Amino acid sequence: MKVTILGSGAVGQALATRVNELGHEVCMATRDPEITRSRTEPNPFNGISFSAWHAKNPEIRLCAFPEVSPDTDLLVNATAGMYSLEALEAVGAAALSGKTLLDVANPLDFTRGFPPSLTVCNTDSLGEQIQRRYPDSHVVKALNTLNFNVMVTPELVPGEHQVFLCGNHAGAKRQVSGLLQEMGWPAHRILDLGGIESSRGTEMLMPMTFSLMGALGSPIMNYHIERP
Repeated sequence: MKVTILGSGAVGQALATRVNELGHEVCMATRDPEITRSRTEPNPFNGISFSAWHAKNPEIRLCAFPEVSPDTDLLVNATAGMYSLEALEAVGAAALSGKTLLDVANPLDFTRGFPPSLTVCNTDSLGEQIQRRYPDSHVVKALNTLNFNVMVTPELVPGEHQVFLCGNHAGAKRQVSGLLQEMGWPAHRILDLGGIESSRGTEMLMPMTFSLMGALGSPIMNYHIERP
């Protein structure tokens, strides 16, 4: 499968590394690949510079957003949520049409410091905004409630914790579910919440997640939903 990761931060790096390890063909799209390649400052979230990360993963190709290949099988939005619509506009509707778009971003505003606030909530979500803007794409919201390490290595958290799935297109959800299972998420722990409007709830979990991270002193955690 050809997978294009949109975004070069810690989340994008973790997903690109894991998907590449699974044997898929991975491309990472950024605003300016040359600037991205030249970054030598450590990323504050994973402690490694982009140039050092890419040196360890040279087979992952970099391209600019407008250069995303139309034959990509799956796109992953791992851009900063405040700028996701801008990034997707640069990718272009043609490259997104008919494609599954796994949206792992959250609409977080860090301009007032930490913890961030949500730029959209209650009556809308980033997932819905993307689906409305690109009605010919198939947006699936998943992994956005998790730390990037837990996304790709679910066994870091013991027990029967879940990953949530939201989207309108059954085939796209099956495709994302298949990739999640390849990454180590058993099918019974992938919880389908329904349509893309359900992403309001998963995005609004982020304030709670940040509170838990502070209380526990670690981002390595997840939600477990107990059923009778």
